[in-house]
Amino acid sequence: MKLVGLDCFGYELRYAHGEYVMSGGRAAASQIGTLVRLRTDEGLDGWGEITPLGSTYLPTFAEGVRTALRFLAPHLLGLDPANVSGLRRVMDAALMGHQYAKSAVDIACWDLRGQAAGLPIAALLGGVLHKDFPVYEAVPLGSPESMASFAGRRIAAGINRFQLKVGNDPRDDAARVRAVVETATGDTIVVADANGGWSLLDARIAMNSMAGLPVFIEQPCRTTEDSALASRDSKLPLVLDESIVTLSDLYQAKHSAGASSVNIKISRAGGITGAALMRDVMQELNLMVSVEDMWGGDLITAAVSHLAASTRPESLLMTSFMNDWTDGHIAGYQPRSVNGRGSAPTGPGLGIEIDTSLLGEPLFSVQA
Repeated sequence: MKLVGLDCFGYELRYAHGEYVMSGGRAAASQIGTLVRLRTDEGLDGWGEITPLGSTYLPTFAEGVRTALRFLAPHLLGLDPANVSGLRRVMDAALMGHQYAKSAVDIACWDLRGQAAGLPIAALLGGVLHKDFPVYEAVPLGSPESMASFAGRRIAAGINRFQLKVGNDPRDDAARVRAVVETATGDTIVVADANGGWSLLDARIAMNSMAGLPVFIEQPCRTTEDSALASRDSKLPLVLDESIVTLSDLYQAKHSAGASSVNIKISRAGGITGAALMRDVMQELNLMVSVEDMWGGDLITAAVSHLAASTRPESLLMTSFMNDWTDGHIAGYQPRSVNGRGSAPTGPGLGIEIDTSLLGEPLFSVQA
């Protein structure tokens, strides 16, 4: 099998609950997504997605992703996409970094590899270890009352894992978290995610103010070092996310910062290949794993679901089904969560069917 063409599509994904608000005044009602279709000489098409959460969350943005994809495309033609490692070596030799753009290509290659083998991606990642798994939902930053109300509505819909957006005034953040905890049921998991928004001082104030609450603290400061210092005297479990990019970062998260869990974002790891490697190392390090991505619709949800389904049940803390958060339903709103739990499609590759009539014309195409 050889690649004979790459098509790049753009689409807008609106947030299902109005406005998505994080620390530092970062807010948006929609994000710009990019879809990649890899075409082969055997008539199979593989699909990938990358949808950054704006331009100030992680070091990427939609226009940069598309420019990198346009540059990479000619280097991919003629390659065997089922040889994912070989294709990644070619991309890395042609362009240093830009893992977010490469992520969409990597996902599409796994889709093609699964189709060629007649197996879902989860089977290629080692096999399905649980047919369904817990999904979480983010609670946008707002007043304590609005955040508790949001969580209450989603609890009624079956969600029992929440990521609360905090990271502004630490005492106000503690009040937000307390309000949600008081709304939650006994089996609810609550993670207070500052997205690196606290200073070292504010992080210490916040964590002291939340002492005794049954919550995790996620990425209190921008760096792993400051997050470790902030949580040094706290008994609240530490989760890291944005500062963990490499395997070296992962070891530092455990041995220096004392983190008990790390969130893996597929796009930050450069695709399913890198995310699966990081997941496997985390499992061996006895760290809890959360699997997700920045933003997206049906396609990125399918990719996340296969990684989650092949993760050890005792290691998986939670995962995100982004198509519950957005209107990016380009595959008939599949896969879809039910009562707070998700599952991976069972068809070959990603196991979903992209409705190209919803996409319009490609932004650009490169072909042999």
